[in-house]
Amino acid sequence: MSDRNDIELEKEPMTEALARYVEEHSDPEPEELHRLGREAWLHLLNPQMTSGHVQGRLLKMLVRMARPRRVLELGTYAAYSTLAMAEGLDDGAELHTIEISDELEDFIRRQLSLSPHGHKVTPHFGDAAEVLPRLGYEPFDFVFIDADKRQYDEYYRMVLPMVRPGGFIVADNTLWYGHVADPARRDAQTAGVRRFNDLVAADSSVEKVMLPLRDGLTLIYKKT
Repeated sequence: MSDRNDIELEKEPMTEALARYVEEHSDPEPEELHRLGREAWLHLLNPQMTSGHVQGRLLKMLVRMARPRRVLELGTYAAYSTLAMAEGLDDGAELHTIEISDELEDFIRRQLSLSPHGHKVTPHFGDAAEVLPRLGYEPFDFVFIDADKRQYDEYYRMVLPMVRPGGFIVADNTLWYGHVADPARRDAQTAGVRRFNDLVAADSSVEKVMLPLRDGLTLIYKKT
């Protein structure tokens, strides 16, 4: 048996050519999401926050696999991830998405109205802590967290009791540009993501795996 120390592990970051190869060997980006992405770059202040092609296809695939009836998203932004997940939902399933910035409301509602999957989505505008109690007591099957990084640990504590046993939480940006592994980085957002990562890693009530896709994606399965 080979010793791990004898194996050279490739640690090169993904090159542009390799990223293009991954895209070419994944399902193509739907035209409505490609259009949405273009509009985000034209009209929104931080368009790089929009989920991209491969992450969007992964979110759809995860929803296909989990087959949730009730989905929650924290952080709508441009509604790209929202509509990618809605695309994977079965008929009759529902997706509630919460966006704190009311300045994005017109953009979000336009994207939902233009999508063939927009009817599955109910947008909410305001602070998640205030909106969540209004969504009823029926548990969620699938939660996607992509909101204020400074509050990631608080979001986790809020939504975990709202997820049914056997349900899933997916958290975006859990590598935070690699800053989480740099001890010199002490800004509030990096600290927030670190707190979340440590909290989830220590939580024995869930199974978890962190993927180095894009800016880091953590998949969490609630056991009990």
